[in-house]
Amino acid sequence: MKTKLTILDGNLLDQPVEVIVNAWNRNIIPWWLLLPQGVSGAIKKQGGYEPFRELARCGWLKAGEARITGAGKLPHQAIIHVAGLNLLWRSSPAIVADCVRNALSVASHREFRSIAFPLIGSGTGGLGEEEAIKAMSGALSESPYEGEVTFVRYRR
Repeated sequence: MKTKLTILDGNLLDQPVEVIVNAWNRNIIPWWLLLPQGVSGAIKKQGGYEPFRELARCGWLKAGEARITGAGKLPHQAIIHVAGLNLLWRSSPAIVADCVRNALSVASHREFRSIAFPLIGSGTGGLGEEEAIKAMSGALSESPYEGEVTFVRYRR
């Protein structure tokens, strides 16, 4: 099976995939002190706190790293959290590419065959949507991951 990429507008949490990716804050600030926004806020609202409690036990994440947790009350099998921001709460194409490579590595290791990503770095991170898609697509093209990959541009 080859990798199939789909780019669409919608809500990440509504995608019929085995695993979703959440761009997270590196666990430098405890999750309960933050007011999660974007994907993290939606996960908290629909999936509950357990994925974040589990993530907090993983320790500090370096920019670009990925960790897997349960999906809480969401219909997915798991959530892969990636550290898409540097210490100044900004992103870069290099960080985004590392996030994608590491998330796909986790997905491959766990044998997930479908994964959906938000546009990492395009919210708080300051990248534009097209710049994020370019960095993500480049990392995907270099990955040995085989399965269905969806990049989701958030639209209400």
